[in-house]
Amino acid sequence: MKVNDKRDISFGNLYTNKAVKRGLEFASSNGALFGAAATLAFSAIRPVSILCTPKTDKENKKIAASKSITSSLINFILMLAISVPLALSVKKIDSNPKKYLKNETIKNLKDKEKILTDSKGYIFATQLFKLGAAALVALPKSYMTAKGMPYIVNMLSSDKMQKNEQKSLPPNNPTSFKGLTDKTAKNIGKTINNKKIIKFINKFKDTNFPMHITAITDTIATLGFMFTINKTNTIEEKRKKTLLYNAGLSTGLSIASGYTIDKLLEKPTDKFIKKYKELNKNDKNLSKQIQGIKIAKPLIILGTIYYILIPLISTFAADRADKY
Repeated sequence: MKVNDKRDISFGNLYTNKAVKRGLEFASSNGALFGAAATLAFSAIRPVSILCTPKTDKENKKIAASKSITSSLINFILMLAISVPLALSVKKIDSNPKKYLKNETIKNLKDKEKILTDSKGYIFATQLFKLGAAALVALPKSYMTAKGMPYIVNMLSSDKMQKNEQKSLPPNNPTSFKGLTDKTAKNIGKTINNKKIIKFINKFKDTNFPMHITAITDTIATLGFMFTINKTNTIEEKRKKTLLYNAGLSTGLSIASGYTIDKLLEKPTDKFIKKYKELNKNDKNLSKQIQGIKIAKPLIILGTIYYILIPLISTFAADRADKY
């Protein structure tokens, strides 16, 4: 008994570890918030990578690090406010699909699967809302990041640290949300019932949609950030170009390398899923955990690349691009 307890707590066996299972179920239930939480964790490493970039202007590094910290914090707060209600709404549809979806819709989405929630069509349809939450807040997040950066820049400046102890960020009302009613679930069901949406779902349900949605979200957020920074007066003009180069290079390199690594890991992931299914065949949440693996994979890949590997390259390259 003691042996089993130790095995459950440790991360030695990823296939049967309870904490890993809960994480995968969380990724399946709320991929957008899972991604935001992963980003927040990675964000602790990225500023260090940026600040350690060799032969790069100190102020440029400071601004790039400030952008990373601000973006991660704002992203998590917004995702907490937006994605949780959406996830709870979809959960209502999961538990009683006939209440929100037409019989024709259920038949179309279910296809050959015995259970609707296990079908590719239904998973794709519901993940469009769950993961799409990140795309929904991409522009507001980019605007808030651009506007909030100067405060973080000041905090990273040792000569201004004392001023910041007396000068806090603008007051924000605490984000809160109430329990969802059937109205939200009905609106989601109404959207899925649309024949054009069903046609779209059937056409793209077999694609790598978690990676596509994440890449689109990152692109929207980066373009919005670059536009806002270009218009703002809170960043010195001589620093703007470097910051813009950095943002564009980071996202571009991250997406390009993310797709490449995702493709290279396709077969190893299939093998992992196959073994995972064998070892957890009696787990009642197996299908949700498998879905979680597919959702978490691109988020972790892009997070690792964007927050650990890319910062050194993009910060160095942006600094050189501005000079030459």
